[in-house]
Amino acid sequence: MMGHAGMAAIAVRCLCPTGSPAADSPPRGPLHGPPLRAVQEDERPPPTPEEFRSVLGHFASGVTVITAPGMDGKPPAGFACQSFSSLSLEPPLVVFMVGRSSTSWPRIARAGVFCVNILGSGQKDLCRGFGARSSQTADKFAGVSCKPSPVTGSPLIAGVPAWVDCTIHAVHTGGDHLIVIGRVEALGTDEGAAGDGPLLFHRGAFGTFDAFGTYDT
Repeated sequence: MMGHAGMAAIAVRCLCPTGSPAADSPPRGPLHGPPLRAVQEDERPPPTPEEFRSVLGHFASGVTVITAPGMDGKPPAGFACQSFSSLSLEPPLVVFMVGRSSTSWPRIARAGVFCVNILGSGQKDLCRGFGARSSQTADKFAGVSCKPSPVTGSPLIAGVPAWVDCTIHAVHTGGDHLIVIGRVEALGTDEGAAGDGPLLFHRGAFGTFDAFGTYDT
């Protein structure tokens, strides 16, 4: 099985964001889009980024902070992520999406591991802190209480209702984002923190969950 270092090298070499220096080879250029052509009179023009965000904003999501341990003397990496989901039960896999321009991604890729910190309703300020764009040397963890996750050593943030500790399993391109699949090595919950419910994001605003029934499968 390929170790963390081998997977990290592949992820950095092949899928580093546009304009970011890779550890051992120059980055790829930007992805080529489809050939340009005029929209015909009987065709509907493609959605603009503003329309895309407006419509997709109606889909409420949970909020996570993806973290990875620091490498080469640099501070740990972390960013707020809504695009997270479970993927497979056997083997246990999860997935998150990250923009190719992310400054956090190359550091996560080099580590080859990450921890998904699932945020609770009282952690919106924490989310904002990790959601801010910063340089590769900025320390978003200043003042944030963490401990190493049990398998990968990625920062596990104190007070999160749940966490998932992962190694990078595969990385795929998806337009201006990367699709990162993680193999779950360990996971857990804090029932005390979970009492307040999850932090949700919907149409540009934070909210909480109000259960009105159960769903039977």
